[in-house]
Amino acid sequence: MEWYNKQIEEIFKELDSSEDGLSNDIVSKRLEQFGKNELKKEEKKPFIKKLADQFLDPMIIILIIASIVSAFVGEVVDAGIIVAIVVVNAILSLHQEGKAEEAIAALQKMSSPKAKVFRNGQQMEIDSTELVPGDYVILETGDIVPADLRLVDSKNLKIDESSLTGESVPVEKHADIVYKDKMEIGDRENLAYSSTIISYGRGAGIVIETGSHTEIGRIATSIATVDREQTPLQKKLAGLSKTLGILVIVVCIVVLGIGLLYKHEFLEMFMTAISLAVAAVPEGLPAIVTIVLSLGMGKMAEKNAIVKKLLAVETLGTTTVICSDKTGTLTQNEMTVTKAYIAGNFLEVSGTGYEPVGEITKDGEKVDFNSIKDLELLSSIAGLTNDAKLITTNEDMYSIIGDPTEGALLTFAEKQGLHIEDLNKKYKRIAEIPFDSGRKMMTTFHENLTDAKVSSLTKGAPDIILSKCKYYLDNGEIKELTEEVKSEIMSANSSFATKALRVLSYAYRDFDLLPEVLTTENIEEDMIFVGLTGMIDPARPEVIGAIAECKTAGIIPIMITGDYLETGYAIAEELGIADDKSQAIMGKELNEMTDEEIREIVKTKRVFTRVSPENKVQIVKALKENGHIAAMTGDGVNDAPAIKRADIGIAMGITGTDVAKNTADVILTDDNFATIVNAVEEGRIIYSNIKKFVGYLLSCNLGEVLIVLIAILLNLPVPLLPIQLLWLNLVTDSFPALALGVEKGDDDIMEKAPRDPNEPLLDKQLKITVIVQSLSITVATLGAYLLGLKWFGQEGLGLEYARTMAFSTLIMSELLRAYSARSITKTIFHIGPFSNRKLVTATAFSFALMVIVMAVPGIRDVFGLDMIGVREWIVVIVASFIPLVIGEIQKVVRFSKMDD
Repeated sequence: MEWYNKQIEEIFKELDSSEDGLSNDIVSKRLEQFGKNELKKEEKKPFIKKLADQFLDPMIIILIIASIVSAFVGEVVDAGIIVAIVVVNAILSLHQEGKAEEAIAALQKMSSPKAKVFRNGQQMEIDSTELVPGDYVILETGDIVPADLRLVDSKNLKIDESSLTGESVPVEKHADIVYKDKMEIGDRENLAYSSTIISYGRGAGIVIETGSHTEIGRIATSIATVDREQTPLQKKLAGLSKTLGILVIVVCIVVLGIGLLYKHEFLEMFMTAISLAVAAVPEGLPAIVTIVLSLGMGKMAEKNAIVKKLLAVETLGTTTVICSDKTGTLTQNEMTVTKAYIAGNFLEVSGTGYEPVGEITKDGEKVDFNSIKDLELLSSIAGLTNDAKLITTNEDMYSIIGDPTEGALLTFAEKQGLHIEDLNKKYKRIAEIPFDSGRKMMTTFHENLTDAKVSSLTKGAPDIILSKCKYYLDNGEIKELTEEVKSEIMSANSSFATKALRVLSYAYRDFDLLPEVLTTENIEEDMIFVGLTGMIDPARPEVIGAIAECKTAGIIPIMITGDYLETGYAIAEELGIADDKSQAIMGKELNEMTDEEIREIVKTKRVFTRVSPENKVQIVKALKENGHIAAMTGDGVNDAPAIKRADIGIAMGITGTDVAKNTADVILTDDNFATIVNAVEEGRIIYSNIKKFVGYLLSCNLGEVLIVLIAILLNLPVPLLPIQLLWLNLVTDSFPALALGVEKGDDDIMEKAPRDPNEPLLDKQLKITVIVQSLSITVATLGAYLLGLKWFGQEGLGLEYARTMAFSTLIMSELLRAYSARSITKTIFHIGPFSNRKLVTATAFSFALMVIVMAVPGIRDVFGLDMIGVREWIVVIVASFIPLVIGEIQKVVRFSKMDD
């Protein structure tokens, strides 16, 4: 049996407790047995472990092996350069992740709530971490529930469980209910859960679970069991590294074999093989990827999205479906009156949230107390029959203390200039009949509100109040309530309810004196009906546009909520997530389905309501199994398991719980769904740029391999030395590649469908481009080298001149090739030759470094270079343009009828 299936007496007996609480001896023993009432804190990864993780990437491992081999054969400078680039890459990654951790720490608000308990028959306040099963806890409005409780007393008790269940409206609680059947977490009215908030009334409960055994604790434990999967970019770079690793081994074996066939010395050919290994591996790639992702993190942070891990930046760009929690993510998580009905008038109320800014309109025209006479009385009743408080923070943000429904009514009254403090002073409350869930009404008594000395003001459920009314107010005139008018009012109520609005009704009654006995029978009868209000947790205004942009970008938006189906679907329809009720489903239906059935269901459903944390994980898992890259957004503890299971977990920075923020990959500092779409766009741009510079680097490296390999096959001296190849890969190529990494995104990038998650980094278009460009670079460089050998000979200074011609041709052709690499399909004239100013700066800087290496005597000796004459420079310049020209011609031929 579950706790909610047991009678109160059974629980007291089982836990050896009473309303007098526990004794100190029992508390001490139970603290030893159960431990403190707190969640296990996630252990921080040691710095050494973080540092070690930076060197486990296959590309980095290849570089480390290359540096060891270089050092072994005496190429200490080469080894030192490789080690330096590996260390720089590690430092960059650690620095960026450290900055993200600092930002997250700043967001988290640490608190240790107190608990009011009875111990040894005395009421006291203790730290909530000291609670044990069996403690008797007192609950009052505004309290945070300190542990999981079985309620033993409840007086008009309502609890905001949105952080746990996702339900936007506080749940009414009843201690005297005992369930016989299994109940879902959101339907257990006799339990109160740790970390939820008392929004109305008071009560008491006995602690049944603490720490990791609470519902929140179970969720936290389930999060720890979910393993992180590799991101798409990690998989693609790992695949590329593996391919390069195999290429390095094959090339080295081939070169050694050919050299031995040509009767060359083993050590000479081994060094040549090392040259090819260096040429095959783009040493600068890990650092450039890290830097580009770091810059992406910076851009996203400026746009209110803190990315905790570098690779999550790119993964955002692959997103094909966004599963979003409703409450607080798509909606304000602030109940708002949006409609009113008074004497046949349907009114619209503008403004969202608790900020008292907005106006009342009818058919688009603004109305006030003069044009709608009964509006002032309706607003006054809404404000006076109210125990909530409207408050402002230091940032002039409005919030409420108390029931969100009552908070919405305060804002409704304030929007019309009825200041609540003044209202309560002017019409002082002299008595009340509190809200009761049985009769579903609340009545307060005030002096001088109407012409009578005392008026009772009542708010509550429309059908109940209407049944208690004998009259209705029509433009200040009291008339008898006929069946026809009742029917009109109930029709208005139905029209509000079908829009998933929470409808309240208002009535009053006048007395000459305050009745001596206040009972529902003698007060809440023969009342005068005033009107209706309809409220809802409204959609964020910017979300509609963001949802539309998602659809244009081929991203499927899905709503996952703890609310009931009608409420969830109404918001989803307003936002454009769903357009037919058949697209909505209740979570309990998923509980009866197999994994295969759920995989089919998620293909068509767009709204999942009344879901449990387990259901959310099922949905995300099914979407991923269907081949989607799934992002999951949320703010509550209930969202955390699904946030971790998703490819991209996104938490709200303002309203999000610490559990959600700790679990997520991305934190939105403005809690704005539209920020996700901006982040997706940035992710797409980054991936597009990564493809550009990977293609650029690979074409350069493949060209270098072919240059050396063909020269060996022709039994010629090696055209490029290992240190020259390292300089090319780490210095010359890296700056232009980095500039390609910050290329501005195409204007239509969010009008394209998400790329296939299984699409390789080197797709067909990019492979062809790499092959064409590498062959062009090979032809240009070998051509210049062969001319150099012909003019100057193959030995001594002549060989040095020829290598200098090859070295400078290769550098300049790669620098010019960078301009073509800016787009796979568009020509440089289409995108503007110099529109990427960073590329212009980068190529100019790399060219200047080349001149320094060739011109400064001490440096050029290390690199085995020399100065060349005007004739040689003419050859170098002409040859250098070959790859650029061929690349642009290829685009015109292949893509003349296509748009990028």
